[in-house]
Amino acid sequence: MRLLPKNSEFNWAYFSAFYFAFFLIDPIMSHFSPVKWLFTILGTIAFLLLYFGLFWANDWRAKLHVIGMVALGVAYTPYNGGADTFFIFAAAVLPFLLENEADAFKWLLAIEAVIVLSWRGFHQSMWYLFFSAGLTALVGITNLHFAQRMRANKKLLRAQEEIEHLAKVAERERIARDLHDVLGHTLSVIALKSELAGKLIERDPERAGKEIGEVEQISRQALADVRDAIRGYRAKGLAAELAYAKTTLETAGLAVQCDAATTVQLPAMQESVLALAVREAVTNVVRHAHAKTCRLRIEQQNGSCQLEIQDDGLGCSSSEGNGLRGMRERVEMLGGTLVRETKAGTKLTIMLPTKEVAATEVTTKKDSGETIAIENIPVKSKGGSLGSC
Repeated sequence: MRLLPKNSEFNWAYFSAFYFAFFLIDPIMSHFSPVKWLFTILGTIAFLLLYFGLFWANDWRAKLHVIGMVALGVAYTPYNGGADTFFIFAAAVLPFLLENEADAFKWLLAIEAVIVLSWRGFHQSMWYLFFSAGLTALVGITNLHFAQRMRANKKLLRAQEEIEHLAKVAERERIARDLHDVLGHTLSVIALKSELAGKLIERDPERAGKEIGEVEQISRQALADVRDAIRGYRAKGLAAELAYAKTTLETAGLAVQCDAATTVQLPAMQESVLALAVREAVTNVVRHAHAKTCRLRIEQQNGSCQLEIQDDGLGCSSSEGNGLRGMRERVEMLGGTLVRETKAGTKLTIMLPTKEVAATEVTTKKDSGETIAIENIPVKSKGGSLGSC
């Protein structure tokens, strides 16, 4: 049986209980009679039950325990000079039981009033008033401060734990988005080239062997891309991604028009997001569009960078898959917009600011419905120019 709840934050109560020894000084020094000693022992037992019991009690029962301590102080004032110990303990535990500081202060004033009434009623000396009222007020006000600090530290700890949890969730989502983009695109290219090699193996073995060799190279590159995605790095940049997208589309039999401004300067974060958007969009064109032509265009205007990817295929449903949803999340986190049109084929338009990423609030909703805002860390720009693709 434990005197305090397991893993309780009130472990200090064990050490504080030793201060109750002051209640036993007067009986020892004054050589109390057996009757008074029995009375003293009964008071000690009652106090220990009230003191350790209040840590197991709920709000209103804990208050009854405090009232019981004050009552013991009043009852023992005429017989024991250490009766003020009961008042001091009552004032010491109050701030930890009442989270509202105003309520705790009102209770402390009430205890002080009881002390004054006991002093007058039992005709005690001024020393009694000085020690009882003075020490009770000092201990109570001091513990108000410590209780406030303890609650603030608990809130800070909960906030840190929540931030760590949200950071882990965000990292898992980032890895999921990146792996989806990397593997989705690469596996589509591998499947396309493997199918092409299968058709050419009898008609043109040399060309089929070349395609199989490229499949091997792409597979090795996919492994490196997966490792980079897990580490959180982006490697080749937008210009290389556009060139690779053009090659992929041409391999799939599409006519490709690629217009890229040569003077576009992008921060590293924007360049990475646009590169991922190109990869995901081209993957969707190859997989689902059944298009004959595809146009890639990127230009800088009025402090923003605009990327357009348009095909003449079948279009797609209004619902967003994981890839497009992840793409939209990345773009909106940087203060940009993503617009998708599906009337004649599919047209994807992404607009991003070209300035460095400022601290932008990203809102995350917990299961309980509470909304928590987290700030992005500013990212230094790493300018790079885009050539013709």
